[in-house]
Amino acid sequence: MIVDNLFSKTKSYRKLRLVSRKSALAMWQAEFVKTKLESIHSNLVVTIIGITTQGDKILETSLAKMGGKGLFVKELEECLLKGEADIAVHSMKDLPAILPEGLRIGAILEREDPRDALVSKHFKTIQDLPKSAIIGTSSLRRQAQIYCLRSNLQVETLRGNVDTRVQKLEDGKYDAILLAVAGLVRLGLRAKICEYLEPEVMLPGVGQGALGIEYYIGNKEVQALIEPLHHRATGFCLAAERSMNLWLGGSCQVPVAGLGVIKGDGNLELKGMVGSPDGRTILRSSATGEPEDAKNLGECVAKELLAQGAKAIIDACSC
Repeated sequence: MIVDNLFSKTKSYRKLRLVSRKSALAMWQAEFVKTKLESIHSNLVVTIIGITTQGDKILETSLAKMGGKGLFVKELEECLLKGEADIAVHSMKDLPAILPEGLRIGAILEREDPRDALVSKHFKTIQDLPKSAIIGTSSLRRQAQIYCLRSNLQVETLRGNVDTRVQKLEDGKYDAILLAVAGLVRLGLRAKICEYLEPEVMLPGVGQGALGIEYYIGNKEVQALIEPLHHRATGFCLAAERSMNLWLGGSCQVPVAGLGVIKGDGNLELKGMVGSPDGRTILRSSATGEPEDAKNLGECVAKELLAQGAKAIIDACSC
């Protein structure tokens, strides 16, 4: 579907429609992108359209059983395809490996801290948690790595927005919860973090901490507006991570982790992991090369994980 003039021109001002989820974190992200765009383009006015996605509505079922994180972006992408919005802002960790035909990511913003965080009222580290302590997370990736670290803990499903999850912890329903550092920082909740989990302890999810702007590929004018927000180094890292995820078939909510980092020598290092939900099997691989070779690095890491037996784990967890 080709849509002309996705944004309108009124007098000397141009108007751009940005669609976002209505959660507090998603709206923060939308406002952040709006401010960035309006500061770069002095005659641009960005209007935010907030919608509630299917993933936001169903909170009592795990993402793995519902169809994965794509449930958080489907309605946003439909708005783009129908011409009801010009751009959509996503947490890159929510985007499936394959985008709908006609849509592409036009800009990836500089990444916030990609690590995971432990949040608890009474305990400062994972090792401080007593035997059989209840730890909340909606991620099989986090669950696998937690059980690998502490097989005597009890992992229970925790869904909802960041503030909802924190409130459930405050209400005593969990001894600790796991959240992305980036989300807590963006919402001004850094003080809630008890322990920053280093990638060597818990490898982050693919795309965690990064924001992406999606648009309809036929609109060159919109493309030109958002391209200045693209952060080249983060783009290379995400290209490697998403390539790995694509080769692994990680389109559903499966226990796959990946993190690309530009090292001091200018090379890109990609680390990947696939783990069984019970934490008994953790497969790891890594590769280093030129940033421009990001997609091939992702393929290399994925093939090594597959050679170690990743396919059986992913198939067992597939939606």
